Amino acid sequence: MHALSFSTLTTCCLLNLLFWSASSALPGAELIATEWNQLRGPNGQGHPTQESNVPLEWSETENVAWKVPVPGLGWSSPVLSDGKIWLTSAVEEGQVLKAYSFDVESGDLLQEIDVFRPEEPVTVNDQNSHASPTPVVEPGFVYVHFGTMGTACVNSDNGEIVWKHEKLKLEHKEGPGSSPVLFDNLLLINCDGMDVQYVVALDKQTGDIVWKTERSGPFRDRPDFKKAYSTPTVHQVNDRWQVISTGADQIEAYDAYTGEEIWRVIYNGFSNVPLVLVDGTTAYVCTGFTKSELWAIDLTGEGDVTESHVRWKFKRQVPQISSPILVDGRLYFCSDKGVGCCIDASTGEAIWQDRLGGNFSSSPIYVNSHLLFNNHEGKTLVVAPADELNIVRTNSLDGIIKATPAPIPGGLIIRTNSHLYRISK
Repeated sequence: MHALSFSTLTTCCLLNLLFWSASSALPGAELIATEWNQLRGPNGQGHPTQESNVPLEWSETENVAWKVPVPGLGWSSPVLSDGKIWLTSAVEEGQVLKAYSFDVESGDLLQEIDVFRPEEPVTVNDQNSHASPTPVVEPGFVYVHFGTMGTACVNSDNGEIVWKHEKLKLEHKEGPGSSPVLFDNLLLINCDGMDVQYVVALDKQTGDIVWKTERSGPFRDRPDFKKAYSTPTVHQVNDRWQVISTGADQIEAYDAYTGEEIWRVIYNGFSNVPLVLVDGTTAYVCTGFTKSELWAIDLTGEGDVTESHVRWKFKRQVPQISSPILVDGRLYFCSDKGVGCCIDASTGEAIWQDRLGGNFSSSPIYVNSHLLFNNHEGKTLVVAPADELNIVRTNSLDGIIKATPAPIPGGLIIRTNSHLYRISK
């Protein structure tokens, strides 16, 4: 439980109201979120809510304000709140799971917090880590998730652990991947293992379960085809807040406050990672392994709407790990093996398809009127939206990039396998 006074809780609630975007969280909020608070920023769409003035050219010796080492290994993406950059990492081969904060101006390590010490760290895929889920932050608190190994709320001022929840058990097989998101007083998490598949809402103040809804299925018999690693998205449709959640062989929308299923669409795919994009009454979802497709789904239905509410399907070079991005009515994405695509979001028709090169896990973001695609080889391809692939610059850093960068006022935060960078003019 929070060891907080009533006045402190009231202050936190008021700060929350100011912090959240009207399109992504608290109903009735009028101010726009200005900080990169979760995976892919406000509501996971890959766009900062205000101009971040990111330089488009950098290297190890150019436009790097600071570079600092990050202990351990983790593929969680950096997030920002109150002048602190937060991320998670695992040391001692997953035996210690940590949260770190760094000063956004200097890069100084401010806090190193031991969150969990699992007796038996889970097995992870060679391409994954024990600390891949991205934290979510709000003024005063950071929420970290390590899959079946535990979820926690940390006081971001003093580093004290407010609560821990260690009962969301599932068999990941490949290690944790789903990141938590905040909505109102709820922390929302996808839990899709080989053994159990459900979506859960925790009370963000106590860690107690508010609702837990099992996926309706159907599932295939093979356990490996039942798991997923996706992150939910919250979106308002017809005055109702939907938790849109991708799982193996299906995507569902749930009532954000009750967990009641609103609609579902059935497809063929598992081990899903990409976030769902939302725009008005349309969701864009990648269907997962082994042959990923990109589907556009009308969000206004109820029940099983597989036959009635799928607007179009695109079947070429759709990513299995990174997420698409929507810019000016077009969807841009890159396959895991480096083939980029641009398609018309209203029709699903291809505009261009071309090779970017490299291997991709990081999701693209949109800053300074350009798309940034980051690959495992440490390169960032700066792409101008156009009717054909237009790479205006290729930037290189030492190390591997799998985490998604975080735009900040005046720059960009990039995490590699070993370091954290602030890119600034």
